[in-house]
Amino acid sequence: MWIAAMGKIDLYGAEIAYRRWGSGEPVVLLHSSTGSSAQWTVLGESLQADFQVLAPDLYGYGESQPWPGRQAFSLADEAEIVEALIRIHGGHAHIVGHSYGGAVALKVAARGCVSVRSLTLIEPVAFHILSNGDPLGEAYLEQVSDIAEFVQSSLSMGDRAGAMHAFVDYWNGPGAWEALGDAQRGKIMAVAAKVPLDFWATMSEPANLADYLALTTPTLLFSGTESPAPVRRVVSLLDVAFRDVRLSVIPGAGHMLPLTHAAAVNRDIAAHPRRHRPARTPAAA
Repeated sequence: MWIAAMGKIDLYGAEIAYRRWGSGEPVVLLHSSTGSSAQWTVLGESLQADFQVLAPDLYGYGESQPWPGRQAFSLADEAEIVEALIRIHGGHAHIVGHSYGGAVALKVAARGCVSVRSLTLIEPVAFHILSNGDPLGEAYLEQVSDIAEFVQSSLSMGDRAGAMHAFVDYWNGPGAWEALGDAQRGKIMAVAAKVPLDFWATMSEPANLADYLALTTPTLLFSGTESPAPVRRVVSLLDVAFRDVRLSVIPGAGHMLPLTHAAAVNRDIAAHPRRHRPARTPAAA
């Protein structure tokens, strides 16, 4: 077994940490809110024989420093982390993103600042595309706004446990927070301050669904049948919008499907960049 090497880059004065496995064409793995690059340990190890795997800790998570606050926070700020890593490692990559990381991955692909050879989005929380005049989408956006406001107000009152209790139970179902061990709850509360920024970035992003119609990047979408309705709606909208897309629905899975259903999800994730690697040029005789 290869152990991931840790690297660091400096971006606007903030130190960004990332894990690196293997060598070759890059695959970038982007974690969910309150998570870190450690989320991808099993997948990184499975990909390292064929790819150079890069898994950054997004702002305020893992070993990365908080966002330095140059202006109103946005998905573009996180996208710059990914783009910097890709430029350092050749200028092109396959990208995999889960939840908040999926929204960041989508932003990178839409910006077009680097070459994205394939995209895997696992229930990306691109809530901004729900604001499209569709009554169902608007209702789901209001539901997300309610939980975001509760988290923000609880943190403002110093109640990190209450804020993260609501956050974790929203995404994983009632009782999920209480089922966690003390150490897990402590780790989540330690990064709670970043969560409102994540909500803000995904909900205030100026792009709309029409902006993604031109994307031709081969895309694999994942959704769980038991996940919250707003994110399942996001996936269904992207499934219609993308030109080159395949949807994988995991029966019985919730929003944390890369962890709860890792075997099935990782198998499909690994196959996608392999399918879309550039053809090798035959060696000259």
